[in-house]
Amino acid sequence: MDISRRKFIVSSSVLGAGMVASPMVFGKRVSVAGKPAILGGEPMLAQKVWPKWPRWNPATDEKHVVEVLRSGVWSRAKVTQRFEEKWAKTIGTNRCLTVVNGTNALITALTNFGVGPGDEVILPPYTFIAVPLAVLAVGAMPIFADVELKTFQLDPDQVAQKITQRTKAILAVHIAGVSVDMDRIMALAKERNLIVIEDACQAHLAEYGGKRLGSIGHAGCFSFQNSKNLPIGEGGAVVSNNGDFMDRCYSYHNLGLPYGSMVGIVSASSVLAGTKIRLTEYQAAIGLALLERLDEETIIRDENAQYLSSMLSDVPGIYPMELYEKANKGAYHLYPFRYVEAEFGGLSREQFMKALRAEGVPCSSGYAVLTDQPYLKDAFDSPLYQHVYPKEQLDFDAYVVANRCPNNETLCKEQAVWFTQNLLLGPKADMELIATAITRIHQHAAQVADIK
Repeated sequence: MDISRRKFIVSSSVLGAGMVASPMVFGKRVSVAGKPAILGGEPMLAQKVWPKWPRWNPATDEKHVVEVLRSGVWSRAKVTQRFEEKWAKTIGTNRCLTVVNGTNALITALTNFGVGPGDEVILPPYTFIAVPLAVLAVGAMPIFADVELKTFQLDPDQVAQKITQRTKAILAVHIAGVSVDMDRIMALAKERNLIVIEDACQAHLAEYGGKRLGSIGHAGCFSFQNSKNLPIGEGGAVVSNNGDFMDRCYSYHNLGLPYGSMVGIVSASSVLAGTKIRLTEYQAAIGLALLERLDEETIIRDENAQYLSSMLSDVPGIYPMELYEKANKGAYHLYPFRYVEAEFGGLSREQFMKALRAEGVPCSSGYAVLTDQPYLKDAFDSPLYQHVYPKEQLDFDAYVVANRCPNNETLCKEQAVWFTQNLLLGPKADMELIATAITRIHQHAAQVADIK
């Protein structure tokens, strides 16, 4: 099935009249104008087997790992270095350093830019828990700046309002694999002499103004966890053009031993208080294998996401995430959209998702609110925070009030609906069926809402 957007819009407008030619779904005709599956109709995608993730092709992929296993060299060595060189070239930076996960990539970057106790780091609230945890891990204070509803991304105006004399860095999290407004963020940082660390953990090969995300700020951080667009089980990376910073990161990740500009004698002593968060050779081998098809998969996700958005934008109450003009390529680790209950006749988000799942479309409501959770109070009660920060700054109730982000709460509690990236790896016909399923639910929203 390869209908044009124009045909889809025409079809959608007459669903209620039952005038649409029925599409073929797994060899059977399903009435688009019929009842949603939750009301007893034929599911649009009930038998659909969505693309499996991660993908592993034994014929092409296993040789990379088997060679490493047979070599007996499993700790960090030439294969890891080869992956780092290839990832740096892919992103468009001079250097790359791999570490054990994306969280430690953030911690490594923050630490080696000198962010620590007494400093404030501005970050978005609409993100994974690892982001504020990384800030807490270095003893800094997370300061939440709200997101824009339309884009789901960190709002530069809110960032500007949260900058104080204690602000040291901005974590620009490219949520869902689509870019933050980096022009405005970098301008703010330059004006106020702040470090910008791009959290590109969901943004492999996404672009802004023709540059790969992770290459625009002072450093970029990536995750290679199993769900990510480049999955190796666990793993992360820091990229940057700052050679001294990258030397320091290398030393930090390898027990603080001398490296590059971090001068010393390896056999004598460590030159800084480091960690041991090195990647293994067989993890790097998996990364090299899967990197060979990442570009092709990214193009498919981006094209399918744009196609799906072009259809969903014509459904009342469905608002696909908007992109900045210079966000010219998305990685779409997630495909989020806003669901407005009032435009679905009062059908709750939970009922909508239940109806959509009944059609065979997996979905979720995404992130929970992070700005008022116990992990923050636990950090504030720790000896480090008690020693460094004044009592009034550790007043948890006051902190929660000061860090409230209304748009984030709207997304988390009311509007956000997610598809995971593997749903975007199929043919365009899948996108048409998803859009048709959502349209059908909208047409029968009042009846769905009556289900007890």
